[in-house]
Amino acid sequence: MTLLLTPGSATTDMGTVSVSVLIPVYNEEDNIAPLCGRLIPALDGLGRSFEVIFVNDGSTDGTETELQRVAADSRIRVINFRRNVGQTAAMMAGIDHARGDVIVPMDGDLQNDPQDIAGLLAKLDEGYDVVSGWRADRQDGFLLRTLPSKMANKLISTISGVKLNDYGCTLKAYRRQMLQGYRLYGEMHRFVPIYARWQGAKLTEMPVRHHPRRHGQSKYGLERVLKVVLDLVVVKFLTQYETKPIYIFGFAGLMFMGLSVLAGIYAIYLKLVDGISFILTPLPLLVTMGLVTGVMCILMGLLAELLVRIYFESQGKSHYSIKTMLNFDEPPPVDRSIRD
Repeated sequence: MTLLLTPGSATTDMGTVSVSVLIPVYNEEDNIAPLCGRLIPALDGLGRSFEVIFVNDGSTDGTETELQRVAADSRIRVINFRRNVGQTAAMMAGIDHARGDVIVPMDGDLQNDPQDIAGLLAKLDEGYDVVSGWRADRQDGFLLRTLPSKMANKLISTISGVKLNDYGCTLKAYRRQMLQGYRLYGEMHRFVPIYARWQGAKLTEMPVRHHPRRHGQSKYGLERVLKVVLDLVVVKFLTQYETKPIYIFGFAGLMFMGLSVLAGIYAIYLKLVDGISFILTPLPLLVTMGLVTGVMCILMGLLAELLVRIYFESQGKSHYSIKTMLNFDEPPPVDRSIRD
């Protein structure tokens, strides 16, 4: 498919636009032109102003050259990274530079269908803040891609309490304010709906089409399952204990100290009742290790509490988030809040 664009066609001004489409790409030179050939007509049909932001995540093939060519249309903007740093960083760069009131991330491998963007925006118009795509008929290998994804989705939904069928689908639509107030690191781009939901966003899921990959290779393997689990631990901690770390460190410390006490009581019981010497069991060592570890956990919690206060107060951040204000003469402050 050829790219149906002319240099300088339908430029947008430097102000805000209605929709920003974010597309992280890595070694997708064969997909750039066909994707734009499908995407631009689909966005033109929306009747809204738009921009397309490609974030080239340090590609080593001809992706940068292809992006330079399609950027003849000034509605297509390109960010080239010096080296490959991952999809989450690419997504964050796109969010930082987007001008749209609505932000729509999607993949650059032609597996997402640009025609589904209209449906996502229609859902937002119904009053939702986040619309997540669901690849109900996924066109990937079952054993290496679909099955691990289903397991990961179930795990994430159970731990986070935010029930979605497909966290791995990049195609989503967000109101811009739902992406403000936090930064993304590691492989956490898939957890953005969780952040948004915990900030009070109205969230829904919509089935979207999914096409088989025709060019290039997938950048993900089974190792992503371990990454998902570790990132989920971080998300759980940051969203529920970011402003009160003493709770989790203190709980762990008390558990270790409780184990120490139980081991000590049992050691004394064995000594007095059965006549077993302390040195014949590992219980004294368990008492010492449990006590020391418990004290260390509590001290770590206290240090974390100090760091949290330094973090908030040095940057003027607040742990609450204001949605609207009524009958106030002064304008509401800029929302720089994070989640409690």
